[in-house]
Amino acid sequence: MLNILRHITQEVNAASGLQDALEIIVRRVRDAMGTEVCSIYLRDPGEERFIFRATEGLNPEQVGIASLAAGEGLVGTVAEREEPLNLENAETHPNFRFFPDIGEESFHAFLGVPIIHQRDVLGVLVVQQAQRRRFDESEEAFLVTMSAQLAAVIAHARVTGAVLADARSASAPAKIGGVPGAPGIAIGTAVVVSPIADLYAVPQRMVDDRRAELSAFRHALYRVREDIEAVADNLGGELSREDHALFDVYLGILDDSSIGREVVSLIREGHWAQGALSQVMIEHIRHFERMEHSYLKERAVDVKDLGTRVLAYLQDSDKRETQFPEQTILVGEELTASSLGEIPRERLAGLISVRGSGNSHVAILARAMGVPTVMGAVDLPYTRLEGRDVVIDGYNGTVHLNPRPDVLAKFEEVLVSDRELNKDLEALRDQPCITLDGHRMPLWVNTGLMADVTRSLEQGAEGVGLYRTEVPFLLRERFPSEEEQRQIYRNQLQAFAPRPVTMRTLDIGGDKALPYFPIEEDNPFLGWRGIRVTLDHPEIFLAQVRAMLKANAGLGNLRIMLPMICSIPEVDEALELIHRSHREIIQEGIEAEMPLIGVMVEVPSAVYQARALAKRVDFLSVGSNDLTQYLLAVDRNNARVADLYHSMHPAVLQALRLVADAAHAEGKNVGICGELAGEPEGAVLLLAMGYDILSMNATSLPKVKKALRNVNLIEAKSLLEEVVTMDDAAEIHHRLESFLATHGMEKFIHNPVD
Repeated sequence: MLNILRHITQEVNAASGLQDALEIIVRRVRDAMGTEVCSIYLRDPGEERFIFRATEGLNPEQVGIASLAAGEGLVGTVAEREEPLNLENAETHPNFRFFPDIGEESFHAFLGVPIIHQRDVLGVLVVQQAQRRRFDESEEAFLVTMSAQLAAVIAHARVTGAVLADARSASAPAKIGGVPGAPGIAIGTAVVVSPIADLYAVPQRMVDDRRAELSAFRHALYRVREDIEAVADNLGGELSREDHALFDVYLGILDDSSIGREVVSLIREGHWAQGALSQVMIEHIRHFERMEHSYLKERAVDVKDLGTRVLAYLQDSDKRETQFPEQTILVGEELTASSLGEIPRERLAGLISVRGSGNSHVAILARAMGVPTVMGAVDLPYTRLEGRDVVIDGYNGTVHLNPRPDVLAKFEEVLVSDRELNKDLEALRDQPCITLDGHRMPLWVNTGLMADVTRSLEQGAEGVGLYRTEVPFLLRERFPSEEEQRQIYRNQLQAFAPRPVTMRTLDIGGDKALPYFPIEEDNPFLGWRGIRVTLDHPEIFLAQVRAMLKANAGLGNLRIMLPMICSIPEVDEALELIHRSHREIIQEGIEAEMPLIGVMVEVPSAVYQARALAKRVDFLSVGSNDLTQYLLAVDRNNARVADLYHSMHPAVLQALRLVADAAHAEGKNVGICGELAGEPEGAVLLLAMGYDILSMNATSLPKVKKALRNVNLIEAKSLLEEVVTMDDAAEIHHRLESFLATHGMEKFIHNPVD
């Protein structure tokens, strides 16, 4: 059964489209189970009906015509209950409904299982048989397993179908979930960035100059032939005549009489060379991969290698300048900061990355630039989006393709509202953040790049609550020297002086791996990261701290913060190294004062030892993003469980309150530098808990200032006492939205648009 499952999944993955995938499934499942009928019904999101989409054994003329509502008939019952239905005699079931034209009157045994992807019922997979019998446990288990295996493939194929459909057709809109990267709404035209020599990431484009594309393709073929012939010559003395003949076969694949001819044909139809090559090569790779014979299946590797070689030369020779529309939505499998630099800032409207997280370098940069971004959109058929109209919801982490007119109108309203709000907030830049009853709340910013500095100061930042020192490390191909670090840190400290700048010591590991210092672990978020790495490598830690202390000479606005602290001994060891660095600096004749030292509270153990930690350091700062992740056991960068990540979860709020009380019990300040601090409703609760500093991305600062200036501390404390009695994050979130609305801040509420 495992082999059958694997073969069917491979074949479906290689399908050219949704209908092809469905037909493969019903044919192969019927054969594998030895039944007489296999059919698939898919839900139409627009009509909320389950459409008869593919069959082996029933009337094919009813495909696309017959349909049922949820709860209607046996198929609708399976969909409504979201569980299998196994019947010996289907027509005796009270929900049975007879379709006279579908041809199932002679089939009595019925087994239907729901097709579910991320809690969304996509459809129902059904097998039927004339014999009156109940399908046995192994058969039911096989069909359930098959349904679970194929759900993601069907979801992806359905979205791809929506993308490929003509925009004027009645095709269903597609909504793809991801992870919020940077807040905001963007409506624009997709421009796809393809990585170097990846056949599967080449966007499809049409061109006018077909002659130039043909010339480029033939030149690339010539270069690849040269490479292969050179390799054959170099190995000539080590290979037998039979082995050497393999190179002739290799070269023959590219001949005009073979794959090369198909590529040329597509180019002559108007496809650009890279897209034509990608399309033909992928088709042949899938053809070989579907073959049962192991020797022939291995030819897929050869074809892929050849295609990659040709593509690399095509990309190298393609020096044409990309045209960026007025409202460019940059799309890619894994966007990088360098790809942003190629686009004029005034044309960049938004970003979508299939891979990556809210902590990715590109997401950090996007927040600093104020560019709406969605990361981790794993189901997005990004290579098909070139030139398409796309809507990004950076608040909720969703991408909308082919949105209905009413949905598009809602997003346009939000976009206009955001622009008006930003204009209103500009007047608050030089105003202090003081509540209606006179409580002062300092608002600081999170930074990592010099690009953050100007924007932060323009928004009225009073200090830096988190400077991510790992960013300069990520931008290099080696560890920066102590002097290079000193210059970088000096620039940050000078830019904000005399405002305080809190520099976090190197925080790598988890989803932040240095290319020249790889950390490969099965569970990186619970592995070697943060302070654990730098304490194991004191040479890295000491050099960084010395650079910070030297950079602070004559300024005195440095604060040092230790990440991922789990225990008291870690703090003691780090403090010893910091004091050692300070002594070394003094011995060098540099007048460097000892800065304030703080600890980040990011893991549950630190919450319960917060008071003991506060005794040893000058301040505490909660990293609410990681703390929420660890408390809830939810990877916040994983789109599949993103809906389980709630910063307003009752457990999170209780932990935040514990930390604030513990710090104040020792007479120490406590701040917070997670995304929660940058949410107006979250800021109100943190104010009530007694947090002394809120640190956020610069884009969020004006909204938080506006929110806090519209409330008084007594109201906020009353609200806090109310929500801590609630057991559900959604209930808490709704109560906070209601509070904002009653205080004239309904424009800050961004609910998902369906």
